[in-house]
Amino acid sequence: MASRGLLNDEFETSEDVEVISSFDSFNLREDLIRGIYLYGFERPSAIQQRAIKPIIEGRDVIVQAQSGTGKTVALAIAMLQSIDIQLRETQVLCLSPTRELAVQIQKIVFALGDHLNVQCHACIGGTNIGEDTIKLDFGQHIVSGTPGRVFDMIKSKILRTQNIKTLVLDEADEMIYKRFKKQIYDVYRYLHPATQIIIISATLPYEIMVMTNKLMTNPIRILVKRDQLSLESIKQFFISVEREEWKYNTLCDLYDTLTISQSIIYCNTKKKVDLLTEKMKQSNFHVNSMHGDMPQKKINAIIKEFQAGQTRVLITNDIWARGIDVQQVSLVINYDLPNNREFYIHRIGRSRRFGKKGVAINFVKSNDIHILRDIEQYYSTQIHEMPTNVADLL
Repeated sequence: MASRGLLNDEFETSEDVEVISSFDSFNLREDLIRGIYLYGFERPSAIQQRAIKPIIEGRDVIVQAQSGTGKTVALAIAMLQSIDIQLRETQVLCLSPTRELAVQIQKIVFALGDHLNVQCHACIGGTNIGEDTIKLDFGQHIVSGTPGRVFDMIKSKILRTQNIKTLVLDEADEMIYKRFKKQIYDVYRYLHPATQIIIISATLPYEIMVMTNKLMTNPIRILVKRDQLSLESIKQFFISVEREEWKYNTLCDLYDTLTISQSIIYCNTKKKVDLLTEKMKQSNFHVNSMHGDMPQKKINAIIKEFQAGQTRVLITNDIWARGIDVQQVSLVINYDLPNNREFYIHRIGRSRRFGKKGVAINFVKSNDIHILRDIEQYYSTQIHEMPTNVADLL
């Protein structure tokens, strides 16, 4: 495939990207428009205004957007508009780094395409291969899955690829981080050379840009510079805690003084997630927790409870930093600052779903100050010391 040199530091939205300010102006299927409005959307977000049309037109597209900007909905709308409903074969393949995100995409496709009789299957690891076989044999317009299981299904000739016209790589930077790069290329090799490629990523590390050069042809770029990543609607603060053992009392003081609908607390290790959960339960806090060592069924149940509002506080590590949409989350607490500065935006993005404001509070030990300053410099943002009136912001 032809490619363009994209390895530079000044990424901006392509000049020929049209901004469309209403869903009616996209000339979408009538039943799709109906699904969008019934879902509760009134107007497209900034990403949706720019990304939906070129994806529908079949262009290769790079979208840089953090969680909460409406990118998954933009993707679902474009996919539903592009498929031939009468052809019950896989036409769009969407790869995600986590099972949770793959299932979320499936749910949004079903919600928006409720009146289209769309078939969409979540092809993910940790589930029964027999069910995958039955669903894929029946025929699916859209397959949303994780790279490993999807490649297994393709290699076994269970997932038919001859009608796939679009490949989506969602949260592409996270897939690279999780070392899915080889599986992505393995999947790509089974597709037609003219397949449309959509890459969605909150950050654009070097390896992603290499991938765009290898896979994409003259892509439309819908990007923001690093210092323009959408942090302005998230109030960011830090609390100085000189010692690790002082964090817990600081946390309890916060919850004693603030009225919070739902919140997420991030720790860097699974062990600390478990220890903090136990301590908070002993202090009569109604909390739940999850991390990657838990069985998938348990994780699914915890996610369902939190999304339903049955749990107010969720303690987790970076398994939750992407892809799960909980509209009621107003506060994110970084009990530990993230080890990887690119995780920061994914974590705090949980507190700001599209159209809503959020607050992020970082616990910073004296020897963590350099990490905080590095995050500020990386995102060209300022993280202020927490004010006494923080309750007014929630």
